[in-house]
Amino acid sequence: MAVSIEDLYRSYGVLADAKDDLSQHKDAYQVILDGVKGGAKEKRLAAQFIPKFFSSFPELADAAINAQLDLCEDEDVSIRRQAIKELPRFATGENILRVADILTQLLQTDDSAEFNQVNTALVSIFKIDAKGTLGGLFSQILQGEDIVRERAIKFLSAKLKTLSEDVMTKEVEDYVFVEAKKVLEDVTGEEFVLLMRVVSGLRVLQTVNGRQQLVELVVEQALLEQALNPADPDIVDRLLQCTRQALPLFSKNVHSTRFVTYFCEHVLPNLSTLTSPVAELDIQLEVLKLLAEMSPFCGDMEKLEANVHMLFTKLVEFMPLPPDEAENGENSASEEPKLQFSYVECLLFSFHQLGKKLPDFLLDKVDAECLKDFKIRLQYFARGLQVYIRQLRVALQGKTGDALKTDENKIKVVALKITNNINVLIKDLFHNPPSFKSTVTLSWKPVQRAEAVALKRPSGEEQGTGGGAVPKKQVSPLPRRDARQIYNPPSGKYSASIGNFTHEQRGGFRGGRGRGFGTRGNRSRGRFY
Repeated sequence: MAVSIEDLYRSYGVLADAKDDLSQHKDAYQVILDGVKGGAKEKRLAAQFIPKFFSSFPELADAAINAQLDLCEDEDVSIRRQAIKELPRFATGENILRVADILTQLLQTDDSAEFNQVNTALVSIFKIDAKGTLGGLFSQILQGEDIVRERAIKFLSAKLKTLSEDVMTKEVEDYVFVEAKKVLEDVTGEEFVLLMRVVSGLRVLQTVNGRQQLVELVVEQALLEQALNPADPDIVDRLLQCTRQALPLFSKNVHSTRFVTYFCEHVLPNLSTLTSPVAELDIQLEVLKLLAEMSPFCGDMEKLEANVHMLFTKLVEFMPLPPDEAENGENSASEEPKLQFSYVECLLFSFHQLGKKLPDFLLDKVDAECLKDFKIRLQYFARGLQVYIRQLRVALQGKTGDALKTDENKIKVVALKITNNINVLIKDLFHNPPSFKSTVTLSWKPVQRAEAVALKRPSGEEQGTGGGAVPKKQVSPLPRRDARQIYNPPSGKYSASIGNFTHEQRGGFRGGRGRGFGTRGNRSRGRFY
């Protein structure tokens, strides 16, 4: 016989009045459990009454949890929400893992209010038993359906950092790291980024040793032991994203040597044939930016001279001879060579950084003809720089506040940073012997102080400055990509190439599942609990 509203209230009254003798009224609790088979009103009451007396009937624990789960899957969304809201009350003792597993599976709901309810419930049981809750989450990440796995990883990425140290103890954080490494054995690109956000935020890893462990984790994903296939966009994407995740971890004590070496030995030789994983991405500039950002943190290299020579060779490629010096048709007498400032800034900066480790490279490692050719290119580039610096300063003269915030003027400000940086570095190389002492802040990197734009036409000496000290490295969980902006220069000599300036920051993984870091097999569907 179906249980009625009256039956439920009567049984509730019996249990509420029993106080210390609840276990003597097993039949009354069974009536409440049977309420899940009634109508909507009965189910809503059962969803509230079952957890209230759950702890008093351990012999009916399985039946009680299963009854509540039936309500979590009810067709009526209001009943589901009520049942989910009460689920944390079942999270006691050995039940915590099961409840966490259930809640994780319920993340697949498409109802936003229900989804938020599941998130709230998961956070609440974290405060009861963080390690047990993580056990349920990671169980579904490793074995559950794709949508459950995806949302569970996103939950960890968003919520772990909000939990207090009382919840996220050292033991719990160690457990997260161990389990995350298991998941990282087979992940997609997006999952890799999210999991790196999880582990890089762990307090136990905020030490030199901890950050070194994180770098090792990224190195494993980056496949630095394998040769690069420049024609495979997924392979290129994998390398880019791994490098982006490693960048915030590098410091004077955590070196970028393996990545810099790989870029010099495998990426630079294939620079012109790299296949971009994203249609609108300038893959060559992206790679050169990454190399430039890593180069200050490079330690001792086994093949330092060969790697510096590769950088030197690439730098020469991007620094044209003046028209009257061109031979073999490198530059036509009828056209001005293009000055690709954004590329040159990156290569020159990287060469300058590694050059500190081999200061006699231009004196003893390069023959006289190559050195003469290089200096001619430097001089030509420097002349072009002076023209642009003057044009840009004139264009920005008198502009302050909102006037500098227009898209066009933002690009000009960045262009001025690029040209000033190159100017400073070229001056170092013209020293005799070449110097590697100047410091500049890469044009796309944030600075520690507000940069004032000169309001007057600078003198020639003033034009030689413009690089500030390299700012303290900021750790950012995940960089962003802004829309690429192109600066259209004024007409005149050298002006054709200033349009190559780009102002861009990097973004996350592209594509959906099965792209990037491995293709996991189809997972079974249906209820696991």
